[in-house]
Amino acid sequence: MSNAELTSSLLSFPSASNREPVAPARKRFKPGERREQILQALARMLEQPGSERITTAALAARLEVSEAALYRHFASKAQMFEGLIEFIEHSVFSLVNQIAERQSSSATEGMVAAGAGPVLDAMTSAQTGVRQAAQVVTMLLQFAEKNPGMTRVMVGDALVFENERLQQRMNQFFDKIESSLKQSLRAGAELSGSATPSLDTQVRASVLIAFVIGRLQRFARSNFKRLPCEHLEACLALLL
Repeated sequence: MSNAELTSSLLSFPSASNREPVAPARKRFKPGERREQILQALARMLEQPGSERITTAALAARLEVSEAALYRHFASKAQMFEGLIEFIEHSVFSLVNQIAERQSSSATEGMVAAGAGPVLDAMTSAQTGVRQAAQVVTMLLQFAEKNPGMTRVMVGDALVFENERLQQRMNQFFDKIESSLKQSLRAGAELSGSATPSLDTQVRASVLIAFVIGRLQRFARSNFKRLPCEHLEACLALLL
């Protein structure tokens, strides 16, 4: 999967530049449509400077509805943030699986065509793992660029004053991504002849995750001026 394919695959809520006007409060919505509209509005509000803490009153005013109308769809503001986190998890992990499947298929076809033996097989697996790790990192940063409001959720800025379980859930999200990176990089560490391949893999995966989180934090704290993918290919060449 190329970077262009990744970009076209990324899911995003409507941005401020292409969103439709907020529907009038009296419109009849299909099941789930109002819930999605609330989440879209919350995500857009998170794109604004100083939006680390959003009140339900401000969200209701943006949608031109009462706060009670919000609570007919979400029991609490924490549930609204959980809806955004579910969108992040579903989007990102779906793309991680797509990357893994495509890389695995490509590697298998290449080995069959070359009549690979054990050594070439191992080398191909190692190269595939590095490409897969690079694409996962690229996908995460591209996802953030397409979803600026979600970036505040991913780095925790939007969750500071919310229920602690929300931050724990985002921590688990990055733990799962790190585990995926470790799995991708394991073959390369074993092929290198390292005496501690498991440790080497763990260190490289943790460095990649630290790089991703750092880029997301910089993006959010620059009010989305410093893009996460800035000089990305050069950075990945140094890290991988």
